[in-house]
Amino acid sequence: MSVIEDCPTLAGEAHLPVVLNDLLAHADADRADVLRARLAQELPVLRDRLSRLYSNTPDYAQWLNRVLVQTVQIALDRPAELWALDLQREANPNWHLQGMLGYCTYTDKFAGNLAGVRERIPHLQELGVTYLHLLPFLKPGTPPNDGGFAVASYDEVDPHLGNLSDLQQLTRELRAAGISLCSDFVLNHVSHEHTWAVQARAGSAQHQSFFHWVKSPEQIGQFEKNLVQIFPNTAPGNFTFVPEVNAWTWTTFYPYQWDLNYAQPVVFSEMAKSLLQLANHGVEAFRLDSTGFLWKRAGTNCMNQPEVHWLLQALRCLTNIAAPGTLLKAEAIMPTQDLPPYFGLGPTQGPECHVAYHSSLMSASWVALAEENTQIIHDVLSHTPALPDGCTWMTYVRCHDDIGWNVLRPELDARGSDERSRLLHASQFFAGQIEGSYAKGAAFQASDANAVHGTNGMAGALVGLTSAHTPEEHSAATSRLLLLQSLSLFVGGLPLIYMGDELGQGNTTAAELAVRQGPDGRELHRPVFDESLFAQRHDSNTTAGILYAMLRGYVNAKKQHAALSTAHALRLMPTPHPSVLLLQRGEEALGLFNFSRTHVTLDLNASFSSGLQPMWNALTREKADMLACSLMPYAAIWLTAQRP
Repeated sequence: MSVIEDCPTLAGEAHLPVVLNDLLAHADADRADVLRARLAQELPVLRDRLSRLYSNTPDYAQWLNRVLVQTVQIALDRPAELWALDLQREANPNWHLQGMLGYCTYTDKFAGNLAGVRERIPHLQELGVTYLHLLPFLKPGTPPNDGGFAVASYDEVDPHLGNLSDLQQLTRELRAAGISLCSDFVLNHVSHEHTWAVQARAGSAQHQSFFHWVKSPEQIGQFEKNLVQIFPNTAPGNFTFVPEVNAWTWTTFYPYQWDLNYAQPVVFSEMAKSLLQLANHGVEAFRLDSTGFLWKRAGTNCMNQPEVHWLLQALRCLTNIAAPGTLLKAEAIMPTQDLPPYFGLGPTQGPECHVAYHSSLMSASWVALAEENTQIIHDVLSHTPALPDGCTWMTYVRCHDDIGWNVLRPELDARGSDERSRLLHASQFFAGQIEGSYAKGAAFQASDANAVHGTNGMAGALVGLTSAHTPEEHSAATSRLLLLQSLSLFVGGLPLIYMGDELGQGNTTAAELAVRQGPDGRELHRPVFDESLFAQRHDSNTTAGILYAMLRGYVNAKKQHAALSTAHALRLMPTPHPSVLLLQRGEEALGLFNFSRTHVTLDLNASFSSGLQPMWNALTREKADMLACSLMPYAAIWLTAQRP
C-alpha cells in the first residue's frame, strides 16, 4: 500500500483511496468519469508537492485522503451551470487569453454593496469589461482591517456588502453578461478576530500551531535583520506581542493580521477548502494576495521560498480537479526577474498561476513619463520572459496600492551604480515635490525626504488633470492618461482598468479622507465613484467624455483586430527618438507611444530593414504616412495592416 491507501484500478487510471472510490461510485456517473480523468491528470503532481511539504507530519496519509475527499465532494456539489462552464473551458483552456479586459474596484466605493454592483453591469459591458476584480468583500475584522485584507471569515460576505445569496446572484448576472468575477483571497494572514486567532489566544495548542511564535526579543532581532518592513511608519516591525500567549506572533503587515503557518497541513487544506467553496458560489478568478510571504525560513528574507511554489502548485492541482474553469492570479509585486516561478518556471516546474501583475512595466511607464524618455520601458520589456502556454501578464496603470518604484532596481543597477537616483526623482516628481511637476500625488510611508517612497494618488491626479488650469494643460494631461492606458492595453494579455480611471477621476476629497479611519495614505486613491463624471461619459465636450470615448476606442480596436492579439509576439523596435516607444505585435501591428511634450515625426520604414506594408490607424481608420508618421505630444497610435 502507498501512503494514500491504493486500491486496484484500471490501467491508465489514478490509484485512488478506497473512500474516494466509494464516493465516486455513488456519484452521478458522468461527473464521476470526468473526475476520475482529472484525478489521473493532477494526482502525480499533487502527491509530489504535498509529500515535499508534509510527508514527515503525523497522520499524513489520512490527512491527504481527507484533502482528496474534500476536493472531490466540492466538485460533486458544484452547481450545474458552473460544472458546464468548467467543461467548456477545459475544451478551450486558453479562454482567458482571447481579449479579456479587467476592471478593479472596491465594492462599496463603486456601488455601495453587491446588489449595487449588479446595477453597474451595463456600464462594465459598455466599457468592454469581461473580468471584474472586486477588492475584499469577505467578512473582515472590525476596523482598522487594511481595507478588508484582514479577513475574519472566508466563508461569509462582509455584512455591510451583502451575503452569500447576494454574491451568488451577482456572479450569475455577471456570467450572463460575459463577465468573470475575481475575488481577493488572502493566503498569507488572517484577522486577529478570525476564529483560529481567537482560539489561539484562548489557549488552544492546535490553533496556536496555525501561526508563528517567537519567545524573546533576541529571537525577533535575529529574524528582523533579514526582513523587509512593509509599513515602516504605521506598522514597524514584523512581530506583535500577544499577552494571552506570552509570545510574539508573526505579523508581516499590520498587528491585526496574523501570518499563517503553512508548515501545518491543516492550514493548507482549510484554506484550499474555503477557496474552492467560493468558486462554487460563482467566483471565477482569485487574486492570491501576498503569495511571496507564505513560507518562513530563518536566515532569509522569508520571501519567494521554494515551498511557496509547492503550495501554489498543489493549490492549482486542487483547483484543476474541483473547478478547472477558475483562474489563479499571483499578487507578487516584485522585480520581473523574480516572477517566472509564479508561472511554474522555477526549479520545481509545473502549472502554477495563470496570471501575474507586471508591476515593473507599470512603474516603468510612470518613470518614462516623468523623464520623457522610454529607455526604462525598453529595459523592462527586453527582460520580460516568455511565458508558458496558458499564462499571461496583467498590465495596469494604477491599482488600489501605491506605485512601488523599487521593483525597477535590477534594470537600473544593470546600467550603473548611480542610476537608482532616477527612482528618487520619480518618487518626488509624482508626489509634486519637484518644481514644474504637474502631479498631485503623495509619498507613501514617508519618513526620509531622501528615500524612495511609493506614490499614492489616482492616475488622473498623477498625470495632471486635477492641477490643469488652461485648455492646453487639460489636453496634455488627458493625452498622458490615454498614453499610459493605451500602452497597457497594447502590451497586456489581461489589461486592467482601475475604477474611475476611465473618467479621469481625481483623488479622494479632503473631506472624505477626514472621516475615514486609520492613517493609511493609500486612501488617497480609493475615492467613491464620481457620479457627476459618470454622467458626462458620453459628452464629447468634457474631459471625462473624451477619455471614455478614446478608451472605448482602444478596447474595441483590440477586439476587432486579430493582429493586436497577444497570440502574436511583441518586439521592441529602434527609433531615433528617446521619447518614442515603438512596439511591433506580430507582423501586422505597430504601437507608437510618444512620452514627451514635443511633436515628433517618425520615419517608420527606417526602423525596419525590410520596409513595411501599408498600415492604417486602428482607431481613426486613416492610412498612415509611413515615411513621416506624425506623433503629437503624449500621443499613442496603433497601426494595423488590416484595411478598414
